[in-house]
Amino acid sequence: MTAQPTTALAERLQQAADLVDAPDVVFALSEHGHRTIITTGTAPSDRSRQHLHYEIGSASKTFLGLLLADLAAAGVLDLDTPARECLPTPPGRQRASAEITLRHLITHTSGLPGIPRQPAFYLHLISGGYSNPYAALTRQRLLAAFHRHGSRARPGTRWRYSNFAAAVLAHALTHVTGLAYADLLTHRVLRPMRLRQIRLTPGPPGTDAEGHRRNGTTAAPPIELGAVESAGAVRAAPGDLLTYLEAHLTPESSPLREALCAVRSPHPVSRPRRAPGRSLTWFLDHTAHGPVYFHGGSTFGQIAYLGFQPATRTALVALATRRHDRRNTLINTAHALLTSTPAWKPAGARPLDNDQHCAETGRGQENSPVRE
Repeated sequence: MTAQPTTALAERLQQAADLVDAPDVVFALSEHGHRTIITTGTAPSDRSRQHLHYEIGSASKTFLGLLLADLAAAGVLDLDTPARECLPTPPGRQRASAEITLRHLITHTSGLPGIPRQPAFYLHLISGGYSNPYAALTRQRLLAAFHRHGSRARPGTRWRYSNFAAAVLAHALTHVTGLAYADLLTHRVLRPMRLRQIRLTPGPPGTDAEGHRRNGTTAAPPIELGAVESAGAVRAAPGDLLTYLEAHLTPESSPLREALCAVRSPHPVSRPRRAPGRSLTWFLDHTAHGPVYFHGGSTFGQIAYLGFQPATRTALVALATRRHDRRNTLINTAHALLTSTPAWKPAGARPLDNDQHCAETGRGQENSPVRE
């Protein structure tokens, strides 16, 4: 455990962590730069849980969104460029809508399905390879599926969560820049933000947290995502994930300040009733203490939650090494903790107007979310 601002706060974190039944559980909170990290779990307690790398699943898309925003801020591309203009052009007729833009892909409004309709993908599922069904999905197959697929809804009109869209976006970025996704992410996001403990592939033995099936005891293999790595391949230590979120709280001190403000830009769109709002990259909830930006993620053996609240300069990371199911409370517990945490101000802290810096630069203003 790191130094905590108050005993009461540490107790709240401990209570939240104790609600999660998993071999390894980590709750890491930052308030005004003061960090508290609580670790627990059913696995042997001599493990150094806070230094392991955890799979964060779909929360990896927030890194993809930040990368896109940074490339746009640098003038490398435009968010409203049609996606197919940023991809290799296949021979023959293209069925994918010419209206699908890079913005549509990152905001899940492209109209593409959640996963590509590829025979090889479904055959992998049927053959018993459910642990890593994406592993056999190559870049060629993914892009072929994109160019063949016709959008069911006009892009930009409805929200539909899509790993397919996130993967297509990453390949568009790599085609435009000529760099592999891991290299591009490292060069433009991880290195400038000094995120040294984040990677897209498994590390040396003993450095990665081991995932588990729904029963909490059977080990799950590390996630393999093939051409869909941008949608969920990030592995990170809790401390670096807090550093990542802290940069979103104080964008003015980051070399990616323009991009960090851009990813908080509201994106109103028709979506299911009771669904949270959306920014360019994050889900968005409005609370008594100000807007909360968050994203959950899961793999076949781990669960993650990342969230931050600019008005109170609070960020929360929650991780567990057990596959998600309806009985697993990590995401709901973490979100309830973050949205109910009152502002804690250390001695000498200045008051902070909601989204002060991003509002001054014309980005990240919070509008009321649109609901059906």
